[in-house]
Amino acid sequence: MKHRNAISRRNLLQSVGAFAAADLLGSSREVVAPATSPLSESKGDQPPRILALIGDRYHNPDYIRVGLDRLFGELHLPVDYTTNYDHLSRELLQNYRLFVFLRDGMIWPGGYLGPADAYNCYEDSLENSADFAKSEPKNWITEEQGEAVKNFVAAGNGLYALHNNSHVSLSSKAYREVMGGAYNGHPPQRPFKVKVVNKDHPITQGVHDFMVNDEQHFVIYDKDAKNILLRAENVDGLAYEDQGTTSISGWAHEFGKGRVVFTAVGHNIHALWQPEHFQLQKNAVRWLLNMI
Repeated sequence: MKHRNAISRRNLLQSVGAFAAADLLGSSREVVAPATSPLSESKGDQPPRILALIGDRYHNPDYIRVGLDRLFGELHLPVDYTTNYDHLSRELLQNYRLFVFLRDGMIWPGGYLGPADAYNCYEDSLENSADFAKSEPKNWITEEQGEAVKNFVAAGNGLYALHNNSHVSLSSKAYREVMGGAYNGHPPQRPFKVKVVNKDHPITQGVHDFMVNDEQHFVIYDKDAKNILLRAENVDGLAYEDQGTTSISGWAHEFGKGRVVFTAVGHNIHALWQPEHFQLQKNAVRWLLNMI
């Protein structure tokens, strides 16, 4: 992809026990970066830089940014946010050490009625609903973009895929290879329990089983089952289609010289900030950046 990469910038600075943020999500700047370097390298006292690609039709980037601001603020790490999925490229990623990805693989080029039109009552209540075309989603990620993420991680960097990002794997072979699995559906939001099934991994240290009111995503993991960290269970015995009540909810593996983490919880701010899950996210970022 040969174009200028304009992204949003939010620098988190720690000073006297509080941090100040430069909120420039709507602004643009051109990224000019050196070649990708391994996580183990550092440039003086500069912290590793993070890029977060967030937001889609069903996941407002505002709640995601609020959730991640707290995470990276407590870790004292600078993060740049973007919603520009079409700018994802090797050139964009080469300026970063960690790529955080919370969005699905769909766009609606023909438009749609609004964020709530997934519910029939929204459309049915419109007097002029017949005036709106029935738009269908399309996949946005290209194999070139999938290869860019794959090569980014293989070179020694980190990928943190959250929540519905497993959906992107359905439309990119290269992305699925590095991310490690794919989306397989979910029931409506409801309470379920997340269990730590690998208590020896650095990411799960100090993290206990927890309840959360969220979308229980059902996913397929393609790699060694020993890499699975979390499983989710609907303790009320409510199954999802023919997949039962239990699902994989998180994994971590190495890919080339880099590292990958996926955690499925995260459809709302309550889920992102659930204390045990929040600690897990902090551990995941540290592990991805070779800090633990």
